[in-house]
Amino acid sequence: MANTTNLSKAAAVRQRAVTMKDVANHAGVSRTAVSFVLNNRQDASISEDTRARIKDAVQALGYRPNAGARALASQRSDWYGIVTEIVTAPFAVDTIKGAQDQAWLDRRFLLIAPSDQADAVGPNKGMEDAAIEKLLEQRVEGLLYAATFHRGVHVPQSAHEVPTVLINCFDVDGKLPSIVPDEHGGGRVAIERLLKAGHQRIGVINLDPTIPASVGRLAGAREALAEAGLELDPELVVTGHATADGGYDAACQILDRYPEKDRPTALFCLNDRMAMGAYDAIKERGLRIPEDIAVIGFDNQELIAAYLRPKLTTVALPFQKMGALGVQTLAILTAGQPIIADQQLVDCPLLERSSV
Repeated sequence: MANTTNLSKAAAVRQRAVTMKDVANHAGVSRTAVSFVLNNRQDASISEDTRARIKDAVQALGYRPNAGARALASQRSDWYGIVTEIVTAPFAVDTIKGAQDQAWLDRRFLLIAPSDQADAVGPNKGMEDAAIEKLLEQRVEGLLYAATFHRGVHVPQSAHEVPTVLINCFDVDGKLPSIVPDEHGGGRVAIERLLKAGHQRIGVINLDPTIPASVGRLAGAREALAEAGLELDPELVVTGHATADGGYDAACQILDRYPEKDRPTALFCLNDRMAMGAYDAIKERGLRIPEDIAVIGFDNQELIAAYLRPKLTTVALPFQKMGALGVQTLAILTAGQPIIADQQLVDCPLLERSSV
């Protein structure tokens, strides 16, 4: 009968948040005794029988220690926050997975707060500041700030209250460390692959020439050509919108600008969506890939690159590795140790498929 009564009391308590006092009442001990047992205080004079009763009460009631109180006591919460606009973007899963896997290795957990970093004046104005505030309220030990595309950003001042690392972007004010792709190296490796295949007259379908991706990739391309004793013909560089339509229009301009004997034998497209459009322009003119014109993309947007025919050789943006490195850097900072560099470059590897 007594056991039935205890079970009924336990069921009733579980209908609300279970407190340490509930555990003490259930076990018939003081709240202090419960605290000593839960904090594994070996110096407390508590019998093994009492310890067992308290642990049984904890299990019966489903008690969970208050995370906030535990964080205050230990000065750590085991949580990192990630503020990002990329929750629904094509590469989001790679960045978050890289960060999550590394955090788990360190026995840390991620709290993800979506924001609209680009919407400074629209209906989502203030979302980013609110996201950071909510994460700080959860006593996260540090913050990751991840962007959709590589660019300079202004980070809300509240982010400076804890160690913060930027992923795929950099702090315009130069105060926060960042993890960014090596755009320059990626441009080099793309052109080196085309040179290795025997191409010397190479067209470039460029992004907005002011953004870091375009600046770095184009500089890397020029450097690789220069080392081979070649120059990039300005007439073979056409800027387009970062879409399939933009790539199509740019490719049409390049292909129709020259007679067949002067036409480029390869195109370096600065993203995969533009490469998809370039494929259409090439095929409309009765040309074959790669026999007549080779194509290399950039990003490794797999839903495009792996399903074009022929499959697209492309340079990969290392989102998963950047996510993992961001967590590694955050772990160093939260431990109070210095980091090697304020900005870390991550290699952009070439992924061979069938378009070269």
